[in-house]
Amino acid sequence: MTAASASRVMGANDRIRLGIMGTGGRGSYLMREANKCGGIEWVAVCDAWDVRRDEAQQLAGSGVDKYADYRALLDRKDIDGVIVATWDNTHSRISIDVCKAGKDVYVEKPMTSRPEQGPPLVRAVREYGRVLQTGVQQRSTPHFAEAKERFFDSGLIGEVHMVRTIWNCNAGYLMKPPAGMENKPAGLDWEACLGSLPKIPWDPKRYFNHFSYMDLCCGQSGGLFVHMIDVVQWYLGITRCNSVVAGGGIYQYDDGRDTPDNVNLICEYPGKLVVTFEASITDTVPAESEDIVFIGSGGRLQIFRRGYRFLPKGTRNPAEATIAKGTPDQHMKNWLDAIRSRKGPNATVEQGHYGAMVCHMGNQAWLEKRRVTWQPEWDI
Repeated sequence: MTAASASRVMGANDRIRLGIMGTGGRGSYLMREANKCGGIEWVAVCDAWDVRRDEAQQLAGSGVDKYADYRALLDRKDIDGVIVATWDNTHSRISIDVCKAGKDVYVEKPMTSRPEQGPPLVRAVREYGRVLQTGVQQRSTPHFAEAKERFFDSGLIGEVHMVRTIWNCNAGYLMKPPAGMENKPAGLDWEACLGSLPKIPWDPKRYFNHFSYMDLCCGQSGGLFVHMIDVVQWYLGITRCNSVVAGGGIYQYDDGRDTPDNVNLICEYPGKLVVTFEASITDTVPAESEDIVFIGSGGRLQIFRRGYRFLPKGTRNPAEATIAKGTPDQHMKNWLDAIRSRKGPNATVEQGHYGAMVCHMGNQAWLEKRRVTWQPEWDI
């Protein structure tokens, strides 16, 4: 029997049995999102730190089993879907193993941490017939879908040759270890966190501020830009990026991090399109610090989670803008619905690959101080 054929056929009233790997801040949030959807049953939770496992048990219920090794969770035959909310460096490897185990997967963004990881994961999803949802939740947020239909599907936006993306002042890149963490907690498996990376001694800054390290979490490009470029690729129906150049550096927070605290990317796509990204954690004003700006021949659309604002061509009075408020995402629900229907989710493995790739190209361009161009081995 293949792993794909081992999955049970669920009826509309069957509860989806879930496990989760990585139960820190993001993982616990996704658990709460799944709980809101209903129709689920938590079977197992897994994390490298026993404290996080115990906290997750409170969200999942007293009957849930706890694991330190994700492979033990995958050995279970009574799990339908697995949420992968570990650090970026283990996303692809764990997701492939989930597919091989005959389970569907929700994997946090970016789906991969290096360019070469995308094609094998795409092949695994296809070979084992799994439903994989990438955690770019804008794809399942009503006001994003509404704006696409209203301004892009209708043609109202006109030709788009430039898109600006901005995400400044994100506090997730300024986390500090709690007091007393100079020595590794006894119940924390540091080597499991590092995965296939070279083994290094316990580093509390890397553990608690992992977003600021390229090998662990891809920096602001992989953490922030991935959301925004996914919207751009979705709205404009594009995939491969021709080339990326980068600027920026560690200008203020020289605290051991190896990713820039200020960064700019310029990404060129086929069809005479350029997309830029700006991220600065030295910005101190959270208000209006995030935006995607589509500059079209028919008007300008600004959109992100707080809502959207469209100004038609020739508008001089901002009061004439079309404005809509932000809406909650339904990304977890979309994944659970796809598990039942066996239809593709809103954020497929292919889309996850292309969105992550632009971020990897940007990081490579920044590290190597050169223009990075698309390589044939990255095709899927």
